[in-house]
Amino acid sequence: MPGYSDRDRGRDRGSYSSGPPRFGGSRNGPPPPKKFGNPGDRLRKKHWNVDELPKFEKNFYQEHHEVSRRSTQDVEHYRRSKEITVKGRDCPKPIMKFHEANFPNYVMDVIDKQNWTDPTPIQAQGWPVALSGKDMVGIAQTGSGKTLSYLLPAVVHINHQPFLEHGDGPICLVLAPTRELAQQVQQVAAEYGKASRLKSTCIYGGAPKGPQIRDLERGVEICIATPGRLIDFLEVGKTNLRRCTYLVLDEADRMLDMGFEPQIRKILDQIRPDRQTLMWSATWPKEVRQLAEDFLKEYVQINVGALQLSANHNILQIVDVCNDGEKEDKLLRLLEEIMSEKENKTIIFVETKRRCDDLTRRMRRDGWPAMGIHGDKSQQERDWVLNEFKFGKAPILIATDVASRGLDVEDVKFVINYDYPNNSEDYIHRIGRTARSQKTGTAYTFFTPNNMKQAHDLVSVLREANQAINPKLIQMAEDRGGKSNWSFKGRSRWF
Repeated sequence: MPGYSDRDRGRDRGSYSSGPPRFGGSRNGPPPPKKFGNPGDRLRKKHWNVDELPKFEKNFYQEHHEVSRRSTQDVEHYRRSKEITVKGRDCPKPIMKFHEANFPNYVMDVIDKQNWTDPTPIQAQGWPVALSGKDMVGIAQTGSGKTLSYLLPAVVHINHQPFLEHGDGPICLVLAPTRELAQQVQQVAAEYGKASRLKSTCIYGGAPKGPQIRDLERGVEICIATPGRLIDFLEVGKTNLRRCTYLVLDEADRMLDMGFEPQIRKILDQIRPDRQTLMWSATWPKEVRQLAEDFLKEYVQINVGALQLSANHNILQIVDVCNDGEKEDKLLRLLEEIMSEKENKTIIFVETKRRCDDLTRRMRRDGWPAMGIHGDKSQQERDWVLNEFKFGKAPILIATDVASRGLDVEDVKFVINYDYPNNSEDYIHRIGRTARSQKTGTAYTFFTPNNMKQAHDLVSVLREANQAINPKLIQMAEDRGGKSNWSFKGRSRWF
């Protein structure tokens, strides 16, 4: 196809017969020290000399003739209509149809089988940037198609690199905050890598190390990893990042919220500095901005949706201002209403593992088809519970925030915030479990006086999404000194 050389996985993937040193090599290194410290303490920061590293390609984009003919006014109109804003130098024009990305046939064949109509906004603008080899930051809500935004360019990138040799680590590394998200990305990577015989693996804590180590030692082009488990394997030499030229930080804000910043920085020190880096985040707090400034070069920033804290507008948000003692009775009345619906798959979010277990036990005792999931459950039990929920055998899932991101269930119709989270970013990610892929959904939230400090942020989120706002919530925000330029327009109701 236009924009790509004839090189495929069977031909001319580049072999270095002279010049710079080869990529391959053994994993010889200093023996690990006997004392254990913080994660990553045994990893020595690499001092890279880019001039001595093997050269690699990362710009594979050739603008389609239909794209090049579009005027600046057409491009700006499209971006405004899709709520796309861009920052940075030399940002390519967005594409509007799949064929305009000039993907090679082995990628287009898989896309064609999906019967999709148009790319999502983040794909339309993100693919040209990623295929151009540029560093980029993508800020978009969950369920926006971001996984394919970075995986399809990754497949193209890998297919233009030399084959892996014995002892080589991955070419593409995706860092993710939770095992659920990592497994979700792995499923997509396996599906889209299969056409060009790319191998991928998923490494995360809470599962046996043996099978993960065997995958890495056999050689994988794509590795999706949580930071802690990857640090473990890097420290003992079970893999390395010498070949990594395409790096993805998925849900960077969540990884920082979970305290992974030291591990992320240790890992990035192990990767050559002229790599291509793509950072994805649903929000843009100062901690994420600092990470981007430290590790990305002349990056293009793509934002889909409002620049302020915002929720998916396809979600009807209903807030019940009540006391803690009222929540259980209100929940049961609400579930009676929900379970009478034809589509009734529901996630109930609680704040603690103990609350999750107690509420699950009480609901099952009363005959509700509910199951619970939290971080202390074994991986086997979590996988089983998620499958029961995914396939509708147990339509009610009670969860801590372990399920607020990366839980890939397309037909969740209702989200209930039994306990309001500690920050409004987590509220947005929780309710983002519904209304995925342009569908609609409903989020119910129990908001108590204990949550009063979050009232102003919640009012802002509701107002931005044109939701009607419970007057009691408005009063709480005013009592905290927040501004309340609210209106009752929108598609909501209150209790």
